[in-house]
Order: sequence, then structure tokens, then C-alpha cells
Amino acid sequence: MINDSSIPTSRDILIIGAGELGMPVIRNVVRRAKDVEGSSISVLLRAGAIASTAPDKQRDVAEIKNLGVKIVEGDLVKNTVDELASLLADYDTVIGCTGITAGLETPMKVAEAALQARVPRYFPWQFGVDFDVIGRGSPQDIFDSQLDVRDLLRSQDQTEWVIISTGMFMNYLFEPGSGMVDLPNDTVNALGSLETAVTVTTPEDIGVLTADILFAEPRIRNEIVYLAGDTITYGELAETLETVLERPFRRVVWTVPSLLDELAADPDNMTRKYRAVFAQGRGVAWAKDDTYNARHAIPVTDLRQWVKENLGKGIGGASVTDDDMLGMALHLRARS
Repeated sequence: MINDSSIPTSRDILIIGAGELGMPVIRNVVRRAKDVEGSSISVLLRAGAIASTAPDKQRDVAEIKNLGVKIVEGDLVKNTVDELASLLADYDTVIGCTGITAGLETPMKVAEAALQARVPRYFPWQFGVDFDVIGRGSPQDIFDSQLDVRDLLRSQDQTEWVIISTGMFMNYLFEPGSGMVDLPNDTVNALGSLETAVTVTTPEDIGVLTADILFAEPRIRNEIVYLAGDTITYGELAETLETVLERPFRRVVWTVPSLLDELAADPDNMTRKYRAVFAQGRGVAWAKDDTYNARHAIPVTDLRQWVKENLGKGIGGASVTDDDMLGMALHLRARS
């Protein structure tokens, strides 16, 4: 059994990935770790990301180095479980921030490596929806693999685990590939109904809150922690856009039966899998008042604030392909 004395305060921390979520987590963990004597932060990156000539990757690598974070080379896809376990064994805390884009089997592979390495504390990549509530056999079969990870972690008592449920990345509502908000045509496409709700949180707020959860006292362990920047219905989304942007938005409902029919016609389409799950409305929304940030009075960005701060300037970026949806719909696109 785990006892309090067997798990140290998180000091030797490894963050896996430095993408859209990984970078905010790195920044905030570094900031909070300054108050923890003897702490050190490392990040696991692929060799290709470290040596990349892409400007965004070069920028992130330079920032990581400037923060004093050690870069460790590793590949979640190419490395075996034994090799990953050897890498993870040097740390008392591992935080996964890679996303599904690393591969459908990767979450279980990393979890097995963490347990094999006897990592004292593990934050698996589960930043997203509530897989327990959604349950097995949903339109998005990827979610079953995330439930497998939960079952594995719950079945043992050597490694403490913390799962952080964040809902959807807030900016994903407005990505062209999501289809939920069609800004050029001033349209909100409601998944399921206008009353279907969804929880959304910005990656920046997730970074702040993850660091707070990591260093919270008494220590959080073997628990699912819920965050929310906002929880809104698609009808409220349309109303917010109309109020802030001062123009009307058309409301279109994509019903569950219609989305399931689209998926049946193209069963491998990741976009359609995600849309069908979110349309069903189970495990994709929770009350903001019951979240970690609300209980601890930690300020977060709500939908109205995000729209006000971002849509006037445009959200930027190219349109999103179906392949991109694989990572994004679970609220995280890993760049590294």
C-alpha cells in the first residue's frame, strides 16, 4: 500500500511533450517549482522536435532552455516499454502532455512504463472529457483505450495517479475543422441540440491549474480533478457570440441520429466520431461551481472573455483537416 512517507513532494518532475498544452504546463510548473527546494524540471521530446528547423519548434525549444528545463530525448512511439521505463525511472513525478496524436496505443504504453519504473506519482494524458461517464462502446472507440488506462492505474497501489478532466480546449470551438462555430457564415452548429452542454477550458488555464494541483497540500492522489473555464450550452454559445460581436448568429442543430448516420457512412472518420460523442452530451460537461478552480477561487477565462479577447483579432491558423481532429477533439494538439 502507498503511505504518505513513501511518496516525496514532487521535485524531480518530467513533463512529456511541449505542444499546445505542454508549453503552458512547463511554464507554470517551473514558476511554482521555484518555491520547492531541490526541484528540477525536465521535458521529454522527440529527436525530430529537438532538431527541427520549424520556427515554432525552435521558439519552443529556446524557451524551454531559457526556463532552465532539461531536455530529455525519447520517442513514445519508437521506444519500447522497457526503454521508456528506463527514462521515467529517474523522476518522482511524470506528467503526460502529448495527446492522442502520439498514437492510439501510446497512453497505455506510457502508463505501463510508468508502473514498471515505479514512478511514485503519475499524471496520465487524460486532459479532456470524463471517460467514466461516457463509458465503453461510445461512437469514439479511442475513449475505450483511455478507460483501459484508468482501469490499469486503479488496479495497483504502487504509483499514485492524478487525472485532470478539463473539457474541450476553448479555442477548439472556433476551429474551422470542428464545425461548431462557422464564423464566416455567422452560424453555430449545435451538436445534439441547442441545450446540449460542453465544458471548455483554455490551455493556458489548464497549465496554471495543473501546476497548482501538482503542488497542492495536502497532496492530491488517486483522484479525478475537474476543471472548467466555462460550461455552456450551444444556445448560450450563440447568445454570447451575438452579445459580444454585436451581430446575429444563425442556429443549426446537428442531431444525434444524423451524426450517427454520417459516422455509419464513414466509420473511420475521426471528426464524425468526436461529433457523435459530444452530441450525446454524456461526460462532456460538468458544473463549474464543483470544479477545482471554483473551490479554490482561482480565476479562469470564461467564454465571454475569450470571445472578447480573441475574435476581434481573429483566431489565426490554417483550416483543420480530419487528421488534425484526432488530437484536437480531445483538446490537445501535440507539436513535440
